[in-house]
Amino acid sequence: MGSKAPIHVLLVSFPGQGHINPLLRLGKCLAAKGLFVTFVTTEDAGKDMTASNNITHKSVTPVGDGFLKFEFFDECLKPNDPIKKSPSTLTPHVELVGKKFISQMIKQHEATNIPISCIINNPFYPWVVDVASDHGIPSALLWIQSTAVFSAYYHYFHKLIPFPSNTEPYIDVQLPSILLKYNEIPDFLHPSSPFPFFGTLILEQFKNLSKPFCVLVDTFDELEHDSIKNLSKYIPIRSIGPLFKIDTKTNISGNFFMPDDCIIGWLNSRPLASVVYISFGSIVHLPQKQVDEIAYGLVNSKVSFLWVLKPPHKHLELQPHFLPNGFIEETSNKGKVVQWSPQEQVLAHPSVACFLTHCGWNSSTEALTLGVPVLTFPAWGDQVTNTKFLVDVLGIGVRLGYSQAENKMVTRDEVKKCLLEATIGSKAEELKRNALRWKKAAEAAVADGGSSERNLNAFLEDIKKLAHN
Repeated sequence: MGSKAPIHVLLVSFPGQGHINPLLRLGKCLAAKGLFVTFVTTEDAGKDMTASNNITHKSVTPVGDGFLKFEFFDECLKPNDPIKKSPSTLTPHVELVGKKFISQMIKQHEATNIPISCIINNPFYPWVVDVASDHGIPSALLWIQSTAVFSAYYHYFHKLIPFPSNTEPYIDVQLPSILLKYNEIPDFLHPSSPFPFFGTLILEQFKNLSKPFCVLVDTFDELEHDSIKNLSKYIPIRSIGPLFKIDTKTNISGNFFMPDDCIIGWLNSRPLASVVYISFGSIVHLPQKQVDEIAYGLVNSKVSFLWVLKPPHKHLELQPHFLPNGFIEETSNKGKVVQWSPQEQVLAHPSVACFLTHCGWNSSTEALTLGVPVLTFPAWGDQVTNTKFLVDVLGIGVRLGYSQAENKMVTRDEVKKCLLEATIGSKAEELKRNALRWKKAAEAAVADGGSSERNLNAFLEDIKKLAHN
């Protein structure tokens, strides 16, 4: 590895697909710039990643001027352990095991010529910054949602403004840069949230926000200028995204599934801007009746589509979806249903007209950055806030679904109406114009001298200074 040992950065990721992807993208960027990066997550996630990609536990891969290594820690649980059934029992268990593992890693590397100089985590593992602090190692947080959502959590945690409560569930929230209705705030913060545990978990990160020397956000200045400017008054925040757009000239990926081989070939056979791409991310599981309505909406609208209908996560004990009788036969010349897809490649494909999405932040920024209009179908959490921005602020979306807390069914007629609105006619043209404008802005942000590129380089300089101190 040359005479001068590279600076060693440790990345610790919550094992969700939507958490691993952005942190691994950051890891590849740092490695490409000459750092030695170790990427850590649980063994369960590691098994899925190694089965689907060209990576192995503890192998070191050159990336640009640096290196990337993967390490997976054992959760010390049997496959059917009841602790795995609920996040509220699994999370404290993983924290105990994870803290021990990271502490041992730090000690082992202290004795080598590449001690760990900086630790970066993502928000569902708030304990990582405590471990870093205990060992006197500088840490940073990669926030993997929007700055506006960060601002909502920040204002809630510090009680800076009123939020909906049990006594006043319908009040609007006036953030410095935007007014959000009661059903547009990240719904883990709403008293009626079906998943209050996740709100509590994320707020844990805000308790120890004084420990990281910097908060990195997978966004860009032009996209969230006002939110970034307002938050900068309180915390050192740097926008460094969209991370997936930064070319590190490596095909290392953290995907849990192998995409179907034939997807890109099938898209090549479709006319320009004709296909609706449908995917609800790696976790969201729609009610079966809603899947039926979407299917009938597709049949009735006669649009061409690529639909990712993935099996539910093994720990969730949910029934796999099935499609209405005759659906596959009736749409065989128009559509394709797959279990997983290479989403970035699909969204970049010229035959894709729009994206029916759950509006997770990764999917939202990928759509924006690749110039693809969206039909919004949020389920929970930050997805409802992202919907507000995609539709009302950024002008690239049509509202279709509701959050699962609202318990509303979207009918096949609504699906058909919105599919047509987003793919043909003046509204579709306006959405596409706006999407292309954001695509241009995103490309400029990550280009040489762009806002995100400057911020990433400044962060790198910080790490180097801290390492030499």
